[in-house]
Amino acid sequence: MPHSKKMSKGTALITGGAVRLGKVFSETLADAGYKLAIHYNTSSEQAAITAEEIKKKGVDVQTFQFDFSQKNDVSILIKNVREQFPDLNVLINSASAYDQANMMETSELILERQFKINFLTPYLLTQAFVQQCKSGDVINIIDNKIAFNQYQYSAYVLSKKSLAEFTRLSAVELAPDIRVNGIAPGVILPASVRSQEYIDWRVNGIPLKQQGQTKNITQALQYLLTNKFVCGQILYVDGGESLTNDGQNFAKHE
Repeated sequence: MPHSKKMSKGTALITGGAVRLGKVFSETLADAGYKLAIHYNTSSEQAAITAEEIKKKGVDVQTFQFDFSQKNDVSILIKNVREQFPDLNVLINSASAYDQANMMETSELILERQFKINFLTPYLLTQAFVQQCKSGDVINIIDNKIAFNQYQYSAYVLSKKSLAEFTRLSAVELAPDIRVNGIAPGVILPASVRSQEYIDWRVNGIPLKQQGQTKNITQALQYLLTNKFVCGQILYVDGGESLTNDGQNFAKHE
């Protein structure tokens, strides 16, 4: 059934909301009764397709382009969204950069890119969200790699570990008006370059012996938004992989 404006729970901004998990979050929030602000950088075609699909559900949705890799004032994105959706009350920090390199292979450029997009941007977006929206929910999409010391992804892992600590730290500072939580996905939507052999090998290291489904992530998102007594938590959705000693996802696997 199409959502009427009366049924709206507010508006959600999803960074990177046009593709992969970001698109899944967009669709989930549309079905849950939110209007949508879908952020994209270079995925303009995918953003338009995602928005059109969601509009068919009767949901008010707009797309917003912004390049987090540049030295831009990210508060402008929040401002632009609120001009279209004054009832913005959910921020999903889903946009991410992913470079595989150990410390000795990591250039200053890689280090800056990983921290700029994976940590600094969610930090500053949350700050702007609080200043302009005053109340609502922030959910940071992290990675179950934060449970491991996989040096093969040095800058990426460090940036995501920083985002995890920020999730807990900001939750204390911003409560009770803003609730901050996080989701740390495991093997759910592997990159297209990953072979079936790789996925099978990875699944073998998961206690539940299965690959996750997108519905597992959407259930986590819905839980964090609806359970108003959850604050500063990072929900691992990974079949228990984060409980193992070192994880199976090592870069050297062929």
